[in-house]
Amino acid sequence: MQLLQAPLPFRCSISQSNARAAHVAPKSFSEPIFAASALPPRHFKPAFISSGDALSTSISPKAASSQAPVTEVSSQTVEAEVLKALSQIIDPDFGTDIVSCGFVKDLDVNKESGKVSFQLELTTPACPVKDMFEQRANEVVAALPWVEKVEVTMSAQPARPRFGSQLPAGLQTISNIVAVSSCKGGVGKSTVAVNLAYTLAGMGARVGIFDADVYGPSLPTMVSPENRLLEMNPEKRTIIPTEYMGVKLVSFGFTGQGRAIMRGPMVSGVIDQLLTTTEWGELDYLVIDMPPGTGDIQLTLCQVVPLTAAVIVTTPQKLAFIDVAKGVRMFSKLKVPCVAVVENMCHFDADGKRYYPFGRGSGSQVVQEFGIPNLFELPIRPTLSVYGDSGVPEVVADPQGEVAGTFQDLGVCVVQQCAKIRQQVSTAVTYDKSMKAIRVKVPTSDEEFYLHPATVRRNDRSAESVDEWTGEQKLQYGDIPEDVEPEEIRPMGNYAVSITWPDGFNQIAPYDQLQTMERLVDVPILLD
Repeated sequence: MQLLQAPLPFRCSISQSNARAAHVAPKSFSEPIFAASALPPRHFKPAFISSGDALSTSISPKAASSQAPVTEVSSQTVEAEVLKALSQIIDPDFGTDIVSCGFVKDLDVNKESGKVSFQLELTTPACPVKDMFEQRANEVVAALPWVEKVEVTMSAQPARPRFGSQLPAGLQTISNIVAVSSCKGGVGKSTVAVNLAYTLAGMGARVGIFDADVYGPSLPTMVSPENRLLEMNPEKRTIIPTEYMGVKLVSFGFTGQGRAIMRGPMVSGVIDQLLTTTEWGELDYLVIDMPPGTGDIQLTLCQVVPLTAAVIVTTPQKLAFIDVAKGVRMFSKLKVPCVAVVENMCHFDADGKRYYPFGRGSGSQVVQEFGIPNLFELPIRPTLSVYGDSGVPEVVADPQGEVAGTFQDLGVCVVQQCAKIRQQVSTAVTYDKSMKAIRVKVPTSDEEFYLHPATVRRNDRSAESVDEWTGEQKLQYGDIPEDVEPEEIRPMGNYAVSITWPDGFNQIAPYDQLQTMERLVDVPILLD
């Protein structure tokens, strides 16, 4: 269809570097930012604590005799000094300080006693550099000459999905949904999903696991909850998940019906019901153990659920790579970023040597061919299978072991990548009122450009604007005023945004479509 082009009401010749663009340097981000360079030790002790519990530390850096009178300093001045000191703490991935990220809350300065207290509110309790943030915050504030005592409280925001109001009720309070997929059976996908989930829980996150394999559910074997049957809430007609060590669990295997014997469309309906009508509550991460293949069930899951990211599981054999490649392409078409590859059963050590019984290279081939940034290798370990069969994940049974260390690295990677994706998606399409232009920066591209709002509105391709049968343009050019402005722009998964216009119309604008529209080259500037 030919694009409708809007005339530009303002033209001025300016360089792009002088244009004032909204959200190019935001005052606050919606997600935390992490860096591999500042990661904690690879081994950890699972805490399995509630993320609502705030952690507080305090230090008394100096003796009172060496201090200048605090009363000489105004309240605004001392608060500004504290914030300036905290702005030295740079979030390594994005190069932005924690003050601009909006992490500093409830700053309180007592001028007479020299006491400073504040809260660092991270957007996920599983932040892998939260200890570094806490330590550095204590240090930089304590270094101020008038400070006597510093109290830092660490906390996390409630779970906030990117577009909760557009989701089924059960999914509206889940921040990140991570698919663990292999597209081939027998490669250890369920083992990776369960151990990843309990690793994230050990990092302090609120976590749930959804076993999407109705034909062969694995979750009832790999964990040992006291209540092995799902319960129904008769009033709300919703499902109450079972729990094991603080992680919420849902599987067809917990329905008391064993393994399903039914056709594909029925299975898709069962999965949809189990996933969307469950009372998950507030979760930072929901890990979905995807069934093998790339058929109706997988497509239904990807379309019903706004997946944040996917983790791919494979083994060294070439045959595994062929099937995994199909899954990666499926996620690519559905705009779900694959953030890591786990190569299972890579090697074992014996007699002082390392052996590779299934060959080498499948995992690295997936990384190289599809540009997936992270590769993790799991050894052949009898305990990994034994613990799984006994109902206790290995990262819980042996938190200091080699396998737990690898899953700790994987967990840190997932937290980092999900944070990046959410931040990129939340700022991909924004409206700059001063420029009266829609700014677009697609997450998969480094390109940034601007669109006239009327151009975007006129190029709606829904049934209200274009006749579905004849292709005739129902929305005419003159129907949209030149000065139209969007009222709200919200993300729709990783592929589109929903734009609300003054007439009440909600337009779904895919990134691919926005990239084809006529762009503003010279944009208007409103001087302060």
